[in-house]
Amino acid sequence: MRAMKILAALLAITVVATGCSSSSDDQKADATWPDKITYGHVPSTEQENLQDQIQPFVDMLSTSLGIEVEGVVTTDYTGLVTAMGTGKADLGGFGPFGYVLAKQQFGNIEPLVQAIRYGAATYHGQWMTNDPGLCDSPVVPATALENGADGVVQVGALDAVALQVGVYFGDAGKALGETQDNGPVSPGSSCMADLSKVKGKRVAFTSESSTSGYIFPALQLINIGIDPVNDITPIFSGGHDASVAAVYGGDADIGVSYDDARRSLRKEDLDVGEKVIVFNLTAEVPNDVIAVSSLLPASLKAAIYDSIAVYLSTEEGVAVMDEISGWTDIRPALESDFDVVREAASTLGITEAG
Repeated sequence: MRAMKILAALLAITVVATGCSSSSDDQKADATWPDKITYGHVPSTEQENLQDQIQPFVDMLSTSLGIEVEGVVTTDYTGLVTAMGTGKADLGGFGPFGYVLAKQQFGNIEPLVQAIRYGAATYHGQWMTNDPGLCDSPVVPATALENGADGVVQVGALDAVALQVGVYFGDAGKALGETQDNGPVSPGSSCMADLSKVKGKRVAFTSESSTSGYIFPALQLINIGIDPVNDITPIFSGGHDASVAAVYGGDADIGVSYDDARRSLRKEDLDVGEKVIVFNLTAEVPNDVIAVSSLLPASLKAAIYDSIAVYLSTEEGVAVMDEISGWTDIRPALESDFDVVREAASTLGITEAG
């Protein structure tokens, strides 16, 4: 019953692409293709205008493939999982655990496209605090943390893989000193602190279905003997930007988000990089994917992949994909990439979205 209600709500917010499309086989690249496919997407933050943001991508697919493409924005992973599993969506953008959940529940989907961001096929969650006294090392402006061969290391903000708050792209590449209409954006600050200090604190996670916003961080706590339910006060904010906001506003002592979700607040809160300090990281997580129905013709799957690859070679494609989800390139996705996510979810006993 819950799945039926979610699916009904999902279909109620469907956005139909108005770009070039055709239902006649003679205009398709392959006559075995369906006349129409549906693409679903889940926002990683509370982006009210995401339906408008995905429209150029949906239109591009429709034009490139020569068939109608329908764009769907869901409010959570469960809605998209249900749509894919029941054949109401043919492809969709998933976070790592969202994909694992969908594969586990229905089995009729497969990963097609894995995101690359600035050359990396993985990302990590970041632990944040508003209390510099938590740090074991000095707080240093314009720095970030990265996972190195021997553990977490502090690097300059320009050297971090993920685009950090206060960093922008200038004529010569990454540069510090981003400005908004209301002033300069403070660069992100970081320090080093042991995760044992999380015990007893109010911790803002995102949602139980978020890989970097709950699953990997909770597993970290368990591995050092901290119960993520009883040894802290867990808060589920509902989104990565909301977790940053909870730390910034003092509603939580500590928060977890993807690196660097502080950027989502920088336009209104210029000092977010100064007040929200990154002090530790999760292990590396495979980037999000576009998964497809296993029932789609192989030639259509290949055409979808090629269309996205070509799109990302254009200025428009880079701009649109950056706005939607920060993609800068793609690679073929492999099922084995998500074994680490399955293992983490299994250890925590999480088998469905919360």
